[in-house]
Amino acid sequence: MAARDKIKAKMDDLRVADAISEVFTLLRRSNKYIDETEPWVLAKDEAKKSRLSEVLYNLTESITIAASLLHSFLPETSEKIAAQLNTSLRDFDVLDQFGLYESGNKVTEHPEILFARLDVKDIMESVETIRQAQKAEFEAEQRAMGEEPESAGKEESVIDIPAKEEISYDDFMKMQFQVGEIIACEAVAKSKKLLCSQVRIGSQVKQIVSGIRKYYSPEEMVGKKVMVLVNLKPAKLAGVLSEGMLLCAEDENGKLALLAPEKSMPSGAEIC
Repeated sequence: MAARDKIKAKMDDLRVADAISEVFTLLRRSNKYIDETEPWVLAKDEAKKSRLSEVLYNLTESITIAASLLHSFLPETSEKIAAQLNTSLRDFDVLDQFGLYESGNKVTEHPEILFARLDVKDIMESVETIRQAQKAEFEAEQRAMGEEPESAGKEESVIDIPAKEEISYDDFMKMQFQVGEIIACEAVAKSKKLLCSQVRIGSQVKQIVSGIRKYYSPEEMVGKKVMVLVNLKPAKLAGVLSEGMLLCAEDENGKLALLAPEKSMPSGAEIC
């Protein structure tokens, strides 16, 4: 099966995220197959019972293969899928073969939701609990070292911004984020706002123009490790070609700060 070989090729190149994406491509194709064949319509016509059986078999077989391919990444989920299909996961060597699901077998009558929709409120409460615990631990360490925590007596400010339209997982996967190292930077002559940086991303160097001249001098930019949107369509700003975007955070006053990896990361490391 093509999916197996594509995943093997991605893993040979250590492109784990792309390999997982290939599995979900197979699952999306199965979902589209449902839309195309409309099994709920076939079920209403006794004369199309044979076609309905064929469609359901193809779906079950495709999902079994996808679950087997997913096992290395999400073992528990894959095993749950196989259990609900009343089958077992297959060895990688046979995942290029279609039609191994035992004919006449029956899937479970009591399916389990594998990925339940999460309540954002519950998630944010959990995040806040963790954040406060980490903050308290850090402040305790500062006090143990005889230092007064910077946040003592201060209420950390927050910013709420209008929510944008939701995007799909597919939309997100189209964007490529990597760590870049700025190896050279200069002010753009025709602009008071722009800096032109040469950013090393892995083995390549991209020229990126950013409107951060008010907050960073060209000299202090050099040597910084930054987060980069790599596959943004090139465009000219003030007549200078820009081949990506440096990611920044913006406070309530419009002040910009470059985003950087918390720990040391090599140039080219994927942000995922």
